[in-house]
Amino acid sequence: MKRIFLFLATNLAIVLVLSLTMRLLGVEPYLNENGLNLGALLIFAAVMGFGGSLISLALSKWMAKKSVGAQVITDPRTQEELWLVQTVMRQAQAAGIKMPEVAIWDSPEVNAFATGMNKNAALVAVSTGLLRGMTKQEAEAVMAHEISHVANGDMVTLALIQGVVNTFVMFFSRVIGHLVDKIVFKTERGQGPAFFVTMIVAEMVLGVLASIIVMWFSRQREFRADKGGATLAGRQNMIAALERLKQAHTPPLPEKMAAFGISGGVGGGLKRLFMTHPPLEERIAALKQGI
Repeated sequence: MKRIFLFLATNLAIVLVLSLTMRLLGVEPYLNENGLNLGALLIFAAVMGFGGSLISLALSKWMAKKSVGAQVITDPRTQEELWLVQTVMRQAQAAGIKMPEVAIWDSPEVNAFATGMNKNAALVAVSTGLLRGMTKQEAEAVMAHEISHVANGDMVTLALIQGVVNTFVMFFSRVIGHLVDKIVFKTERGQGPAFFVTMIVAEMVLGVLASIIVMWFSRQREFRADKGGATLAGRQNMIAALERLKQAHTPPLPEKMAAFGISGGVGGGLKRLFMTHPPLEERIAALKQGI
């Protein structure tokens, strides 16, 4: 319930902020008595598409901490916490980035994630289940995978890709709605119900197609992060960590963080198109083949 409330509250706040921003900038309504203003529509779609994605990225660390209850380690209290901080510090230096915040959340699930607005102000978090369920070499490989995500700028890249597809979805769904309303239903003045119905349907269909594109990029960056993790922590350790995850059957992270975790869901057929992570078998095979 807490995760759902945070998700809804954050998205409502984003919409309100972006709507106010467009009003202050004097962006004209894209619908007027003469029909569709394509210039204003493009600005509207870009502001809402990129704005929502980038604001979500800016809030990602705060949202991640609140969603799973992650506690940032400011002063290590145990040998386990000290080892975790020192491991992340060493890997961050090797990857050429500033030291991320390091956090732990209490959960029996074996998982970890990285997020943040940029690679020099990131957050890396692990579950207590991961620290208890993996050897130090395996846990180190998981940390190396997440550090590689940060060093590769994956969070920003994915946010920009999401912004691009959001813009196209919003723009073309309204264009399609306008054309159907005017050409098929012959609405002469203003916009008829067909515009809004068609826009909603088109936005849903285009949104599904856009998700396929975003998820494809997400899966490709997992292979890159695995390769980076193998460089930082050793190929065999990275393979062993993925093998351990395969045995653990780890449930996915909350939606906003799923793409930034070490593990993803399983599926085949059409479901595969919407997976944030490639199957663990494929990731393990890629590492063994040196891809």
